[in-house]
Amino acid sequence: MKNFKNILALTLVCVMACSCKKFLDLSPVSNANANNFYKTKADFEVAINSAYATLYTIYAPEEAASYGELRSDDATIGSVAGAQADKWAIRDYTVSASNTLIYQYWQEYYKSMFTINNILDQIQTAGLDPAYTARVQGEMMFLRGLYYYNMVQLWGGIPLVTKVVSADEAYKIMRSSEADTYKQIVADLKFAVANLPLANAVPAVGRASKGAAETVLGKVYLSLGDKTSATTVLMDVYNSNQYGLLTSYASLWGATVKNTKESVFEIQYLGGSASNPYSPYWTAFAPVTNGVITKYGGGINQVTDDLYNEYESGDPRRDASIELGYNDAKGNFVAIKFPKKWEDRTAPSSGTQELSNNNFMVLRYADVLLLLTEATGDPQYMNQVRGRAGVPAYGTAGYPSAKYGTLALALEHERRVELALEFHRWFDLKRTGRLVTVLSAKGKAINQNNQFFPIPQYVITQNSAITQNNGYN
Repeated sequence: MKNFKNILALTLVCVMACSCKKFLDLSPVSNANANNFYKTKADFEVAINSAYATLYTIYAPEEAASYGELRSDDATIGSVAGAQADKWAIRDYTVSASNTLIYQYWQEYYKSMFTINNILDQIQTAGLDPAYTARVQGEMMFLRGLYYYNMVQLWGGIPLVTKVVSADEAYKIMRSSEADTYKQIVADLKFAVANLPLANAVPAVGRASKGAAETVLGKVYLSLGDKTSATTVLMDVYNSNQYGLLTSYASLWGATVKNTKESVFEIQYLGGSASNPYSPYWTAFAPVTNGVITKYGGGINQVTDDLYNEYESGDPRRDASIELGYNDAKGNFVAIKFPKKWEDRTAPSSGTQELSNNNFMVLRYADVLLLLTEATGDPQYMNQVRGRAGVPAYGTAGYPSAKYGTLALALEHERRVELALEFHRWFDLKRTGRLVTVLSAKGKAINQNNQFFPIPQYVITQNSAITQNNGYN
């Protein structure tokens, strides 16, 4: 039986149609059919908002922290709510194909793909002006390229779905190779680069720009070992005069700090009301037992001593990124390290949630500069980031060259402390081919097979033609 009309567990759902000018202002449209709703620009703006709203799920703290940080050497968890065994298994590289969280992540990505692909399908025949059509296509291909890039790193080759398909059609879509998956990602992002405006000309806050697409494309090229192409697109971002480092690292963070010149692509949140898409990171990353700094802590993404000790003496980024603990209701200090970047201690609460206002930067300019050093082998870009932090430049007498004796090791260190807890560490180690070497040396039970997630067992049960990743059969 085709239970749930399974389409590779893509879960075809109607578009969550949303109105208003910004994708964070979510207002459902009743009785809208995703197959015939899109007729005017106003209709498409509603649909575009729903596509951007998928970011709230894809970059939700539990999801993104689980694979971006928890599987790395930067974060851990203790006693947490929900499927504890499944979370510990992700941390410890002991996951099985029946892990419920991994199936949840798979579903969330493919639900998002349906929303994106439906817009791409519909706009081709909508008869709207070509410039608007191309820009919308560029925005959707940016999101699709970004999501598929995450997925190919998590699962390897995946079923590529680039249009809305029926249940019967979906059963015929097998896993593509990693090479073909990357080929689709590059094609999507190149289209986005060619058709998206510069950051100062995007139609609304939070929408994708040419610089955002180029930044992701640069990472993709580096993942493919193509440093020449990566240099070209990243230098275009660098020379665009659209972005710059803020004067201090601490000024990047705060509940009211939004869409600064350093932000390349940022998820928009609006705190203060349970009816808004409020920011979930502060609650999720606070310790479970505190009951003081937040009404309820999620206990995920707790900071390891290994990360804390990575910072050089006097580096202000450590204290701007990591809390050492909290005072309990009796005034006693409880020592536990947890993220500080999304702190919002004055946020109102509703139930067990703090209605925080913090945005989340998926991409920022410091990331671009560090990627440029990775692509070019020139430390000048990395040294701009170090200069902002007030620590000695690579190549100078004060740099800790005894510990980071090569540019590659220096860059690995710099990305770790500059982008700490922002969901980059695991992806960085994988991109540079250092994942198994670094994490196995620190006691992680990682090998060449389990650096990928398994294909969820439910997917294979529904369609036995889908192959499983090595090590999970």
